Amino acid sequence: METFDAIKKRRSVKHYDPNHKLTNDEIEKIMSLAVLSPTSFNMQNWRFVLVKDPEIRKQIRAASWDQVQVTDASLLIVICADLKAWKENPIQYWKNVPKEAQDFLVSAMGPFYEGNDQLQRDEAMRSCGIAAQTIMLTGKAMGYDSNPMIGFEPEKVAKIINLPDNHIISMMMVIGKQIQPPMPRGGQLSLDKVVFTDRFS
Repeated sequence: METFDAIKKRRSVKHYDPNHKLTNDEIEKIMSLAVLSPTSFNMQNWRFVLVKDPEIRKQIRAASWDQVQVTDASLLIVICADLKAWKENPIQYWKNVPKEAQDFLVSAMGPFYEGNDQLQRDEAMRSCGIAAQTIMLTGKAMGYDSNPMIGFEPEKVAKIINLPDNHIISMMMVIGKQIQPPMPRGGQLSLDKVVFTDRFS
């Protein structure tokens, strides 16, 4: 599927075929493309929990207002981020660039994030949001549908997946074969309401 078509046809789907399974190769393709998503300083701070165990899926569904897509979709991904990725051996993010670039970027990361918890959280959400869009468009290009989810109790889900310290859950994502089409688009705002030139009018 062409990129433009994937963007136009991507919808948030709630109802999935519970008998359809993604192959390991399909899952690897989705995740291999997800990790090509950009992150600040190339820190790759997203962490993806692929929830395959049916019992764990049931627990997460109970913490997600009993939404059926949590258990019925082919794959459930809890999209998380490591808030301290910027300080964990930062040279690993720049191992393939010239030393001058390495030295500059590695030395800049610490001062940029140190002591700024809000920026660290903002960066996590930005990174996860971009990766989530990659996952959704990849899924659509492969003939699947998806649903980004914030309708869950993050503290309960964090406990279920054993979320490490200094990590945060951004959203959950389900992917699978739809059995019921989504409602019509609710109504897109016109460009003149959301696009401005140079400054807000």
